[in-house]
Amino acid sequence: MGIGRKKAMVTGECVACGCCEGKCPLNAVEVYKGVIAKVDTGRCVGCGRCADHCPAQVIFICGQEAVS
Repeated sequence: MGIGRKKAMVTGECVACGCCEGKCPLNAVEVYKGVIAKVDTGRCVGCGRCADHCPAQVIFICGQEAVS
């Protein structure tokens, strides 16, 4: 088992305002069906730009995760 990279995570309290969209340099964040922001974990590198621009403060950067 190895160590993975940091990732962004959106909580269920997301209001889908879209402030995070377009802030990610890798286009890993999108507002899904106008309901919640979703993070493409395959693209996300955990830079935190989406979290920095979230007015509801519901995006968090998870620490390194274990991968097998």
